[in-house]
Amino acid sequence: MEKIISYPLSILAYFWFLFFLCLFQPIQWICLNLFGYQAHRKSIIILNFFLQYALSFTFSYMSCKNRELIPEGKPLIFVSNHQGTFDIVGMAWFFRKYDLKYVSKIELGKNIPSISYNLRNGGSVLIDRKDPRQALPVLRQMGEYIQKYNRSVTIYPEGTRTRDGKPKQFAPSGLKILCKFAPDAYVVPVTINNSWKVFKYGNFPLGLFNKVTFTVHPAISVAETDFNTLFEQTEKVIVEAIIV
Repeated sequence: MEKIISYPLSILAYFWFLFFLCLFQPIQWICLNLFGYQAHRKSIIILNFFLQYALSFTFSYMSCKNRELIPEGKPLIFVSNHQGTFDIVGMAWFFRKYDLKYVSKIELGKNIPSISYNLRNGGSVLIDRKDPRQALPVLRQMGEYIQKYNRSVTIYPEGTRTRDGKPKQFAPSGLKILCKFAPDAYVVPVTINNSWKVFKYGNFPLGLFNKVTFTVHPAISVAETDFNTLFEQTEKVIVEAIIV
C-alpha cells in the first residue's frame, strides 16, 4: 500500500527537486559572475533550503543533533557514512555556516543542473575513482584550500552509497591526504541514519514516513592525533551509531 501511495507523491517530490535545480542554475551563474564568491555561496544555501523540502511530499524530514560539538574558526573535515542523495543535501544545509565543500566523483561534474555547476565552480574537487593518480593532487589541493581559507570539506570514505544502510569498509587514503595537507583541521565524524530508506524501492517511487538523522560526534584534532588512531576512532564512532 505504501508503495502505491508513494507514486503520485514521488512525482511531486521530484518535480519540486528538479524545478529548483533548474531554477538555480542561472541564479548561481549570475551570483558568481556578477557578485562574486559570497553571493554564490548564499545562492547555494538558499538552493539547499528548498531541496530539503522535497522530502516533505513523502511525509519525511531531516534533523541534525549535536551541532554544538563542531569547533569554530578551524578548518573542518566532515566524515560520514553514505546512504543516499539526501545525505548531500542535509550536509549542505545543516553545516552551511562552515562553507562546506565536497570531494565528489567526477561523473557529478557534468550535466546535472546546479549540482555540476556548483561542484565545478564553488571550490569542491572532482576525483576519478578509476584513476588513483589523478585523485592524489586533487585531494592535496583540497587539503591546502581548507587549511588556507579555514573552510570545510566533506568526504565519504565508503566511496559509494549503501543500499540497505549497512556500512561498507571505510577507505583511509582520501582522508589521510586531506589530513596531511590541512594539519590545523579537525575531523568531524557524522552518522547518517535512514537516508537509504528514501530510496528503498530504487529511484522511484520514494519511501514514505522517514526520519533522516545526522548525528555529529566529538571532533578529533588532526595535529594532536596519530592518523591511524584518528581513522580508527572516526570509523568506529560513525559505524557504532548506525541503526540498520
